[in-house]
Amino acid sequence: MMTRPIRFGIIGAAGRGNSFVRALRANPATELRALCDVRAEQLAVSASELDVEHTFTEAEALIQSGTVDAIVVGTPMQFHAPQAILALEQNIHVLSEVTAAVSVEESRDLVRAARRSSATYMMAENYTYTKSNVLVCELARRGLFGETYYGEGGYIHELKQHNETTPWRRHWQTGVNGCTYPTHSLGPVLQWFNADRRRPDRVVAVCAIGSGHHYLDPRGDRYEMEDSVTMMCRLTSGGLVHIRVDMLSDRPHNMVHYALQGTDGAYESTDGNGAAAKIWLRARHATPTWEPLAALEEEFLPDFWKNPPQEAVNAGHGGGDYWEVQDFVQAILEQGEAPIGIDLAMDMTLPGLLSQQSLAAGSSWVAVPDPRNWT
Repeated sequence: MMTRPIRFGIIGAAGRGNSFVRALRANPATELRALCDVRAEQLAVSASELDVEHTFTEAEALIQSGTVDAIVVGTPMQFHAPQAILALEQNIHVLSEVTAAVSVEESRDLVRAARRSSATYMMAENYTYTKSNVLVCELARRGLFGETYYGEGGYIHELKQHNETTPWRRHWQTGVNGCTYPTHSLGPVLQWFNADRRRPDRVVAVCAIGSGHHYLDPRGDRYEMEDSVTMMCRLTSGGLVHIRVDMLSDRPHNMVHYALQGTDGAYESTDGNGAAAKIWLRARHATPTWEPLAALEEEFLPDFWKNPPQEAVNAGHGGGDYWEVQDFVQAILEQGEAPIGIDLAMDMTLPGLLSQQSLAAGSSWVAVPDPRNWT
């Protein structure tokens, strides 16, 4: 049990990692002690603004400095697993940005490091914490969808210019043909399928297909990733999940497309253009009839979202950037399993990695390994 504040360090503090600062400082059980970023000038500015004494330009130096008990990994995705492994080997708690790893081999190494370590690992999949996704999860937990058998998730977010300002994306996301960034879409849907805890459900096989190549980068090179990639996921229960990732097509964004269907209910999220999310539950309407999802908030929304603190309301990704930090801190304090621990992190990450093999093999079905068997 911690008898003093948890000393945190942020890796990638001059970029994405900075978005975790307010959530950390809102929790009285934490203390922001160190910042790390390869961009020394921006790092110095951040440290001065935040009044943080310890700064590092190398992650390994921070991890080995003895100044922190926990780190946030907010670096480009190819560094997530290596930096998390370094910290776990020092029994330092890790909150890692998505995805958890960029290869199956890295995934195995990360799982084994997490199992050996006495520290807590959590993947920061913030879309599982948005108000609407939390509400649907609660409805599924209560069994109001009946037996769930179909789900959808879509991350449709044109990012061609962003590829140029963050070049790592041009290599690790649009430079790879596959469903390379699936966790924002797959994560919430997997939680819904597992919400009633009647049986563990994970993706056991994937089949991916792409729409071809229709865009060039500013250098005139073709993107390796096909414009729109659909990944069909077969679950342990026999359920089917349809995940679409499209980061290249010229079209309006729709980053929060979701659907869930069961024997006693159906849900469809907003359309990205302001239309209200809608739901039908047999327990409320014997004849299938849509009603606004918001109409169920007063009765079913978990308490933490009914009267959220202002920090949560102002946090990015629909409040997810706040709530994931609070859950991570609580898991450390209680020495328990994080809500998105190593196994769930793999359940959300591995299907996308195996989708690359499926596309390379002509869109054949490819088995997804169970990380629980990696020891």
